[in-house]
Amino acid sequence: MTGYGYRRPDVVITGIGMVTPAGADTTTAWKATCAGLPAAAADPRLAGLAVDFSCPVTGFDPDAVLGTEARRMDPFTQYAIAAAREAVADAAPGDGGWDPARVGVALGTAVGGQRTWEEQGRRLGERGQRAVNPLTVPKAIGNIAAGSVAMDLGLHGPSFVLSTACAAGTTALGLALDLLRAGRCDVVLAGGTEAAVTPLVSTAFDRLKALSRRVDDPCGASRPFDEHRDGFVLGEGAAVLVLERADDARARGRRPYARLLGHGASSDAYHLTSPDPDGRGARLALRLALEDARVGADDVELVNAHATSTPQGDAVEARLIEDVFGRDTAVTSTKGVTGHMLGAAGAVEAAFTALSIEQGVIPPTANFGAPGADVAGIDIVHGASRRAPVSLAVSNSFGFGGHNAVVVLGSV
Repeated sequence: MTGYGYRRPDVVITGIGMVTPAGADTTTAWKATCAGLPAAAADPRLAGLAVDFSCPVTGFDPDAVLGTEARRMDPFTQYAIAAAREAVADAAPGDGGWDPARVGVALGTAVGGQRTWEEQGRRLGERGQRAVNPLTVPKAIGNIAAGSVAMDLGLHGPSFVLSTACAAGTTALGLALDLLRAGRCDVVLAGGTEAAVTPLVSTAFDRLKALSRRVDDPCGASRPFDEHRDGFVLGEGAAVLVLERADDARARGRRPYARLLGHGASSDAYHLTSPDPDGRGARLALRLALEDARVGADDVELVNAHATSTPQGDAVEARLIEDVFGRDTAVTSTKGVTGHMLGAAGAVEAAFTALSIEQGVIPPTANFGAPGADVAGIDIVHGASRRAPVSLAVSNSFGFGGHNAVVVLGSV
């Protein structure tokens, strides 16, 4: 099955799996996100630090899910496998299953196996070389999440881990779309995974002045677009989406959640950590995504914003949204609930966007009370979920290094 010439196949989402701070499965995570329940809380792993709270994954038992193999995996791999298993079960490939040689894996991560690196570094410093786990490198290297998903599910198609910082999960979805359009795969498990809530990462982000300092009110700390936002809250977890061509899903009687219509990517080429204040790179990625999807900005009904709760980043994105979509397009940021899941964020937000399309429900932006003057020109869904039909939506992701990635999703 190679090449489609001028006929570009439709690609659809037929399975979703999630391990998030809002819940360790898709149903629980979606329910908590629609209720606008922030997941941030004091985190014993960060005790004694200036910022001692996070949005941790709760309700996930790696031993129950993975058995003794869990000990050989960093949590970022554990989350990926759990999400992939749920996504495949949700997609229901049937008794015959898929041809393993035609199923690919594309995952994003920003940091990889950071918990393992830090733990083994402490062992080396405190107890010497013989205390270091011989499996440190294969547990911690970034590619191992995709490799482990392939091994766990017996998949022999191409597998990749992409690292475009906080845009990585969305970048992975874009690659998966290209693989399916090119006929190189029949199915791709695509998403992102991250387990970077560690003392070093938290301290490093705090030293950048990127984290919220609301230590007396962790639940209210992640507040995208709000006038009192002061930084993001670290989150963790994974999301995996099953992507396949619409004709194949139809042939096996599987109704999809949504279509993945297009993607766009660009580079700011501006600064190590700050977005281009004029949003030129982000605007380019958005324009390319809309062109790839063959839709116009006027048709978009929902934007799932990257909006991390940082003063500068949210303001730049708000201006971009107002300029491109106007003041009437619904905007939400689910990071008010989950915190910022770094390389997993884009995949989780694309999954939430697909559920919004399928169910006609837009989750609220948790902790949003009133907009700052720099974000006053957009329609931010807040207070409660909004019931509204959504036939076309975009999900934005932006990362350190100037990486921009956008996907466009549509109804079936």
